Amino acid sequence: MNESTVRRAVILARGLGTRMRKADDTARLDEKQAAVASSGVKALIDVGRPFLDYVISALADIGITEVCLVIGPEHDMLREYAAAVTGGRVTVTTAVQAEPRGTADAVAAAADFAGDQRVIVLNSDNYYPREALAALADAPGTALVGFDRDALVAGSTIPADRVRAFALISVDDAGHLRDIVEKPDAQTLSAYGADAPVSMNAWLFTPAIFAACARVEPSVRGELEIIDAVRLLQAEGEEITVVPAAVGVLDMSSRGDVAAVAEALAGIEVRL
Repeated sequence: MNESTVRRAVILARGLGTRMRKADDTARLDEKQAAVASSGVKALIDVGRPFLDYVISALADIGITEVCLVIGPEHDMLREYAAAVTGGRVTVTTAVQAEPRGTADAVAAAADFAGDQRVIVLNSDNYYPREALAALADAPGTALVGFDRDALVAGSTIPADRVRAFALISVDDAGHLRDIVEKPDAQTLSAYGADAPVSMNAWLFTPAIFAACARVEPSVRGELEIIDAVRLLQAEGEEITVVPAAVGVLDMSSRGDVAAVAEALAGIEVRL
């Protein structure tokens, strides 16, 4: 095995699921789906099988053998899920983020799991196509996927107005990250141009990210943001590769997403 081969992945599942908890009379959920939605643990909503099954299967398809779910202290359902899934192609463990203090704090919770290895870090409520994950795993050093905005709208369950609000990426001529802007305003969108990709929190990190996360200060939103940790790495001279991907991503943020996600995943084979 090549020493640089990526075998570990961290899935951020600590979120409060505020949008998913919110009642939606237009969403057609069965009793089981509604119960899980009300808990806020959107990654376990049944879309033919638990949504997280698809996320982990895609990771296993690209060679990931160890997965860590970053969860809250109250997330017994996710602990039980991890124990049940372990034993096939992947070993699934959990790490606890005591309080929902932001994405940098969530990533820091997985430091012991990562050890001295590079790790892929993903959201638990997104299904990323395996080709995007494979390209990410093949990137050198630290990297993130830069998603084509038009392809996201065409191949996702995400409407265009939401895509416009995603973190916008500026890429230099060498394919490295120049800057990333959360919730860009109209002026920033115009300045970056129509071809600027967006981030959906699909990262590949070296162990250096954990020291950076420990030094992050709260953002204007009062959270410890992974983007600020990445900026610290950049300031210290680390190059961050932007992996281009013209693919769709399935998003499980609200109850209104469930039916469309289930339909899109209907033909996807899952092997855990």
